[in-house]
Amino acid sequence: MIRKAKKIDITKIMEIITATIREMKSYNNTQWDETYPQAVNFLKDIEEGSLYVDELDNEIRGFVCINYIEPTEYNCINWQSLEKAMVVHRMAVNSNFRNQGVGISLLKFSEELALKNGVSYLKTDTYSINDKMNSLFKKFGFKLVGEMEFLGKEKPFYCYDKIISKKLRDEDKNEK
Repeated sequence: MIRKAKKIDITKIMEIITATIREMKSYNNTQWDETYPQAVNFLKDIEEGSLYVDELDNEIRGFVCINYIEPTEYNCINWQSLEKAMVVHRMAVNSNFRNQGVGISLLKFSEELALKNGVSYLKTDTYSINDKMNSLFKKFGFKLVGEMEFLGKEKPFYCYDKIISKKLRDEDKNEK
């Protein structure tokens, strides 16, 4: 079940972040580190109502922040559309639940939330060397539209977008 995150979830979210950073370091991915993201980032997301957790049997399987906030670096990207977009940020999957479809579930939820809010366009980004997220975004139908310098990192971040429509969601439901 995906629900809005609560302040009580912060401890578990930060445990997932710590494990994710440790894993990222093991393959030289420096997208996240001890300076970002921090609990204060997630507390702000919770206060704004934009952080969602995927929970099963009182265990957080993963989380994602979905809002309308676009980094200023997005201004130099040649996006597919000029329409209003929701943006996928700070997504992670608990290592105990990897390869169980949690990432896809969080992205499907992002699409459904956007459509529910009258938005048919998603944007996101990830570090160019974050092979897992780059692969997940492509698998879920996001299009690579450009790259940007971000967070002072040595390598670029890849920017992705996806135009979604109610028709596509209805087709997905009919396939089940």
